[in-house]
Amino acid sequence: MEIINRNTIKSVIYDQQLLYKNKSLVGRLFVPDFSKDKEITILSGIRRSGKSSLLNIVRNQNKEKDYFINFDDERLASFTVNDFQNLYEVFIEIFGEQKTFYFDEIQNVEGWERFVRRLHDNGNKIYITGSNATMLSKELGTRLTGRYIKYELYPFSFQEFLKFKQVNYTEKDIFTTFGRAKLKSKFNEYFKKGGFPGFLENENVQYLKSLYESILYRDVMVRNKITNEKEILELSLFLASNTAKLITYNSLKKVIGVQNATTVKNYMKIIQDTYLISLVNKYDTSLKKQVQNPKKVYFVDVGLVRIVGFHNSDNDGRLLENLVFVELKRRAKDVYYHKNKYECDFVIKQKNKITEAIQVSWSLHNDETRKREINGLLDAMNTYSLKQGLILTENDEDNIKVNNKEITILPVWKWLLQYKLSK
Repeated sequence: MEIINRNTIKSVIYDQQLLYKNKSLVGRLFVPDFSKDKEITILSGIRRSGKSSLLNIVRNQNKEKDYFINFDDERLASFTVNDFQNLYEVFIEIFGEQKTFYFDEIQNVEGWERFVRRLHDNGNKIYITGSNATMLSKELGTRLTGRYIKYELYPFSFQEFLKFKQVNYTEKDIFTTFGRAKLKSKFNEYFKKGGFPGFLENENVQYLKSLYESILYRDVMVRNKITNEKEILELSLFLASNTAKLITYNSLKKVIGVQNATTVKNYMKIIQDTYLISLVNKYDTSLKKQVQNPKKVYFVDVGLVRIVGFHNSDNDGRLLENLVFVELKRRAKDVYYHKNKYECDFVIKQKNKITEAIQVSWSLHNDETRKREINGLLDAMNTYSLKQGLILTENDEDNIKVNNKEITILPVWKWLLQYKLSK
């Protein structure tokens, strides 16, 4: 295969150096100091979630920052593993010898892990970003086992949204009338718009539509050589319109008109690999039963799911549940749902034990709703011997005791802010 011209590589490097030099970068919260670790640092997540910005923030903080390249550039479309040596030599030619490398969207290059392993074995520090879960995990699990630390990035959290909007607050603001009103207003905006940095910059709906289409066509269909566009589009539209609902592969095959549930399962795995959706299993000590039971589907961002799915005001409870799920994943929780006599939205596993139960409801003002949500939470608490449980709502707040079980009822916006305050 033909090697890419060195001058082309130089042009890409110089252009990208200039691009990120002039680009404003928004920082993230709760990001570890990667520079102290000698292992390969992997930043993974959905496209446009801010991986490149974070990578360049890390670059700017490090003494060595020049060996950077983003492989999501059409001039590098034919870049193969054979071109890495040339790239390395061009880096040295332009910047002199350095020991720190930054590779953006590296999964575009098949076989990349062999070059990265060679660099690491020779004592170099490597930072990598990628937006395909399987392509990363496959390579990481073979040639790079034990040599990397992975950090999954999501669109902005509520706290990062406030930082982006330059809204300053203190713990006192959570308790004052004006402070609460200010924070609740910003949460309403966050709940509507979501956390994709690029969308928040211009609030152009077409930005999210084009991101969604790019993921489906480029990362799902083209990358996996899927020719039946209609099936993928119908499946993704149905998922976006039914977020936080239970689904089965058999029910989905009827929705998109395919003969085999395995086809749906494969499609779902491919869409999951882009980080667009997550599937949550019912908790069971039997892994076989976990696989067999219906799953709940969630999207990576409520702003995106509002744009691409069919939703009305009656769906706000499910969208609130979706937002809570993404926050739990952002906090690296191992999430399941519970269903026995009643259903509980989330149970959290630590090691081999369920340690938290969380219910999400738009409001508890309706007696029937309140009874259902409390019964679901109590069912989970009794099943896993939990003394405390949590119900998250749009604006309700209370502490109640039922059958010697303590239940905290909190507005979601306050729960989202407590994470920082408790760290």
